[in-house]
Amino acid sequence: MVSLMETFLQQLINGISQGSAYALIALGYTMVYGVLRLINFAHSDVYMFGAFMGFYLANNPWIKANLGTSAVSAVLILLASMALSAGLGILIERFAYRPGRGASRFALAFWFGIAGAAGGQLVRATFAASALGACAGVAIGLVLEKAGVRPAKENSRLALLIIAIGVSLFLENGGQLVFGADPKFFPQIIPTTLLDVGPLKVDSQKLIVLGVSIVLMGLLNIVVNYSKTGKAMRALSFDVDAAKLMGIDTDRIIAYTFALGSALAAAGGILVSLLYPKIDPLMGVTPGLKAFVAAVLGGIGNITGAMLGGLILGMAEVMAVGYGQSTYRDAIAFIILVLILLLKPTGIMGKGMSEKI
Repeated sequence: MVSLMETFLQQLINGISQGSAYALIALGYTMVYGVLRLINFAHSDVYMFGAFMGFYLANNPWIKANLGTSAVSAVLILLASMALSAGLGILIERFAYRPGRGASRFALAFWFGIAGAAGGQLVRATFAASALGACAGVAIGLVLEKAGVRPAKENSRLALLIIAIGVSLFLENGGQLVFGADPKFFPQIIPTTLLDVGPLKVDSQKLIVLGVSIVLMGLLNIVVNYSKTGKAMRALSFDVDAAKLMGIDTDRIIAYTFALGSALAAAGGILVSLLYPKIDPLMGVTPGLKAFVAAVLGGIGNITGAMLGGLILGMAEVMAVGYGQSTYRDAIAFIILVLILLLKPTGIMGKGMSEKI
């Protein structure tokens, strides 16, 4: 008969593993908020994109034939998915958020190109029609920019928030169009086994998720605290105008922040897919909201707080399921959110900020 202590330890391991994945996603929210004071709602869809990149890379014939299911292939898939998602994060910042902060070249051409591709797909569902529509849209956008038409230069937080929601919806619906709306099974990219740890049975996948998360969070801590770019990121989070006066290229640092956060989201997407191997274009909605709660719980804008918030949320969720309250699994995150907003709105490690009026 399994003792209460064994059950508790088993659920604790499961909760830490789940929470570490939430922490990776929460870091993207908190980093972007730290430099822009913006909640990047599209971040959860980058998580989905990373999982799909891992899916297609894992099913690549060359990787399957030459590397198979091994640690080498798993690392390659993880790093490649993180790099592709970092690229997506840079694109989102460059063509969606940067025009919302001020003048930005080629933003109209980019969005007119996407609108043209969608229009071509509606006229005739072929690649040629989409490509022709995209080219026409890009040409129109370039002509308009040449004529002096630019996106509005109003640096409004509300406008950026609406842009974030729009980008999120665009990625979700674009994902259904490109990847298909049907769920897909994420392949086993690394061998798994049950390990005997004293009286406990521990799935090696959970230990891999925990280990990779710790390594990535440790590397992030080194980058933010000990690199020149990390110092620039911290300067931006303190005062953007002062950072500009000190000669920091703020646009480059913001793009770097988006890339870093998006790479971590992709890692989270692949690690969660190891534990729950069903993926679909809307898979980021619920984990994204929970990761946002984790970021708020720890103190939005605080990197250590995001890690702590993710671990607390993961453990609370798993404990609720392990002790017979599985129906409240998704509600746990929002109960915690309401409590933290009522009791300590700045989060566990957050600090109140005064704002001049």
